[in-house]
Amino acid sequence: MTVAPILGSISVMVTETAHAADARRASFGTLPDGRTVDAVTLTNSNGVSATVISYGAALQSVILPDRYGTSADIVLGYPSIDKYLAKPQYFGGTVGRFSNRIARGRFTLDGRTYRTPVNDGVNALHGGTTGFDKVFWQVTDVHGGPTAAVALRYVSSDGEMGYPGTLTVDATYSLDDADHLTIDYRATTDKATIVNISNHTYWNLSGEGSANGAMGTRVAIPADTYLPTDKGAIPTGERKPVAGTVFDFREPRAIGERVRDAHDPQIVYARGYDHNWIIGTHVTADQHLMASVDDPASGRGFELWSNQPGLQFYSGNFLDGTSAGKAERTYREGDAFVMEPQIFPDTPNQPAFGSARLAPDETYRNTMTYRLTTGGTR
Repeated sequence: MTVAPILGSISVMVTETAHAADARRASFGTLPDGRTVDAVTLTNSNGVSATVISYGAALQSVILPDRYGTSADIVLGYPSIDKYLAKPQYFGGTVGRFSNRIARGRFTLDGRTYRTPVNDGVNALHGGTTGFDKVFWQVTDVHGGPTAAVALRYVSSDGEMGYPGTLTVDATYSLDDADHLTIDYRATTDKATIVNISNHTYWNLSGEGSANGAMGTRVAIPADTYLPTDKGAIPTGERKPVAGTVFDFREPRAIGERVRDAHDPQIVYARGYDHNWIIGTHVTADQHLMASVDDPASGRGFELWSNQPGLQFYSGNFLDGTSAGKAERTYREGDAFVMEPQIFPDTPNQPAFGSARLAPDETYRNTMTYRLTTGGTR
């Protein structure tokens, strides 16, 4: 088996015995403090692979064939750890302790007010200035078999980024021969806190080095309502029907078809899509369909399933051409899209949205599965 091309000359450190699905562990470089960043590549018998790095528990690469059997890397990312450190962009990162936004970086829990550093105007985004995407995770398990997997752990100390409680977070990435790529997040705490963990992978199904961008990707989201926001991307509290608006993806539509509709103030505020669609009312025990996407040109696509009630869909509005990726091509506005299963943004400040509270006797869980497709016959 060959390691995904983006790893270049990285030397393999651990090789599992060949199985239907295989896992290989290599070095991705070192942090300034000398710690080695691991890169674990999961590969199945269909030539599909996913590489996860221990910095940010990030999905660094997904190799997927198209309908003609030609493989490409379909997620944005950097070829070296130095670039992840020099220009953080959330590429593939695990985002938390609270993904998405908290208004003014403030929330009240059990009668006490907490503050987390603001890093998105006056609001906190993806956990604050040093979220889970910017920390070192410990690899706790790597194995092949019918399903190949890598497990990582991060312990967030009490008071880190202003959040209460010591939170132990486990992230497990797995890949099977059905081309199902699953990310399972679980967390426990020693005292009450708030939690909302998700994954921030940027997808370009035509290939991250392609000049085609992602605006031709067709998207279907089974949601009748979405959450409008103010100019700072904080939900107003209204639940607005998608019918008759540019937010109606109940039937498949190309992302670029209406993304520049200047008549809708919501599009103007966000410079495109950066909103939460309401899929359900609460976190469920089982997964349900969150979205379906496909690239007509290549045939690549996926169904996204999760147990979360909301889906944040972002059309890559702030990719500004200043970051060069694995193919040494700069990423521009609209070159990729993001889909994050999660509870609703700013939930700690909006009781009508439910609760983000995690108690010591509970386990937080967000399990998302990408059912990858190639448009061809296997």
